[in-house]
Amino acid sequence: MLKILGLAVAALAILVVLVVVIGYALPKKHVAARAIALHQAPSEVFALVSNFKDAPAWRNDVRDVEMLRSVQGHARFREKGKNGVLTMEVAESNPPQRLVTRIADPKLPFGGAWVFEIIPTADGCNLNITERGEIYNPVFRFVSRFVLGYTATLDNYLRNVARKFSSNAQPEEGTASAP
Repeated sequence: MLKILGLAVAALAILVVLVVVIGYALPKKHVAARAIALHQAPSEVFALVSNFKDAPAWRNDVRDVEMLRSVQGHARFREKGKNGVLTMEVAESNPPQRLVTRIADPKLPFGGAWVFEIIPTADGCNLNITERGEIYNPVFRFVSRFVLGYTATLDNYLRNVARKFSSNAQPEEGTASAP
């Protein structure tokens, strides 16, 4: 029985070391892009995604949003939800085509930005979101790459947008946009 326990502990230790080594080998930065087609005008979609205070009313992963004092002209807000607390800032706002938000908390084990692009179409618009992320912790890099996937949060966000507009649009591969 002790021999089996010893082998199990050794196997677990090897697994942990393997996860850390693979995590270190993965790049810190990644880019992921996802999109949905909507039947709303670009201005309606921009109004939704840029109204951070009301996000808890339509996003299933956000419980509360606290608007913070602007810093150097950049609006800031703090999201509280099932994934923890994130302090964000608006890096760029060009209604109704483009919005860029970025994580404004250097203490987190990850960082990065989301680039929202709203492209007019004949019957509405496409909402394309590019995540330009950084994951500093090698274990988180491994989990993000092989367990959760880089698009899980993007897909959830886009499904929430679709649901808010009473649409059954499903996230698809997007086009990576410039930062």
